[in-house]
Amino acid sequence: MITAISTLDETAALEYLAAARQHHSQTAIAKHLGVSERQVRRWEARESQPPQYVGMALQRLLPYQANPKSNADFKFIDLFAGIGGIRLAFESIGGECVFTSEWDSYAQRTYMANFGGQHPINGDITQIDAEDIPDHDVLLGGFPCQPFSIAGVSKKNALGRAHGFEDETQGTLFFDVARIIDAKRPKAFMLENVKNLQSHDKGRTFDVILRTLREVLGYQVFFKVIDGAHFVPQHRERIIIVGFRDPVEFNWDMLDLPPKGAHKLGEIIHKKSGEPILDADGSNFYDHAKHKVLDKYTLTDNLWVYLQNYKKKHAAAGNGFGFGLVTPDSVTRTLSARYYKDGSEILFSQGAKKNPRRLTPRECARLMGFPDTFKIPVSDTRAYKQFGNSVVVPVMEAVAHAMKSSIAQAVKKDRPLLKRAA
Repeated sequence: MITAISTLDETAALEYLAAARQHHSQTAIAKHLGVSERQVRRWEARESQPPQYVGMALQRLLPYQANPKSNADFKFIDLFAGIGGIRLAFESIGGECVFTSEWDSYAQRTYMANFGGQHPINGDITQIDAEDIPDHDVLLGGFPCQPFSIAGVSKKNALGRAHGFEDETQGTLFFDVARIIDAKRPKAFMLENVKNLQSHDKGRTFDVILRTLREVLGYQVFFKVIDGAHFVPQHRERIIIVGFRDPVEFNWDMLDLPPKGAHKLGEIIHKKSGEPILDADGSNFYDHAKHKVLDKYTLTDNLWVYLQNYKKKHAAAGNGFGFGLVTPDSVTRTLSARYYKDGSEILFSQGAKKNPRRLTPRECARLMGFPDTFKIPVSDTRAYKQFGNSVVVPVMEAVAHAMKSSIAQAVKKDRPLLKRAA
């Protein structure tokens, strides 16, 4: 039994309490949580808020059922799962997710809203024993990129803080990936990170990663930087690291990359006519009666003046800092997790007589390649952070399809051995 418990916000904890009460008595829940029945009654009556750990603990009481898709081509685990962009891609080629780990409580909530039902979300990967992770064919993980990103390194240098592998809270999480690979020996893995991972610390960081995967763990390793602009109207370069335990016929020529720049922003913005009414969104982002984006996404006069002055100041100093104004014909800058602050990297023009606006969370989801069926159950601030930290789903799908035959080759090689052993 995995005992690591992450935190969830109080609202999610109450939702899990309501779900657990459909299957368990107050007495059983109280015993499971180590609290009194009176305390459970107080939470249900909204007389007090449950501690944040309660949500994750209650997940263990829900009636999770194994995926009925028993004919899955392979099983995978989803580490540093975020909101599930990588999972979507590998499910699309016939995979079944058997384990998930994500420490952020709000990302857990979005993940559960879209994928809940088969298994609980496990929290801090550093606290999880590799032996408690189910056997799997493929390990997937977008391990934290802040210690290696250009923006992350610059910020940490300015604050006098460590980055890369010296960042004890995030930079060493790669070694938890290595620890799990070593213990479980999956047939393949796919890891994602920022482009700057290759050049961080003059290439020494990436060299450690490659030597660990190749020489210590003994995997064939392939890597490639891919720009999201092949699939969506956004420049977003990320390094993809693919590995196989046994020799397979894999090369990057298997990756189908359409020409960059073919997709423009006009494809993903809310339309004034024909905008579908998404049940999950309601009127959170778009006024369907008036056929327009809600006014709250338009910048205030004060913020717009500030951003214009900020850009002029840096232009005079000879650098390019400042907002990015886009139109329907644009391919945008990279959407970042800080987008919630002022939206400055991607401001959509509304003409000369009106201040520009932020993209809505639904538009950000589309910019990252998520389908409109993907639920957004969190606040705008949290949604912006989640999509800014996510992967471009069609990029992951292209990588998954490139890996598909090699995964099938590895699975086919192992399964006859398992049958003979039985």
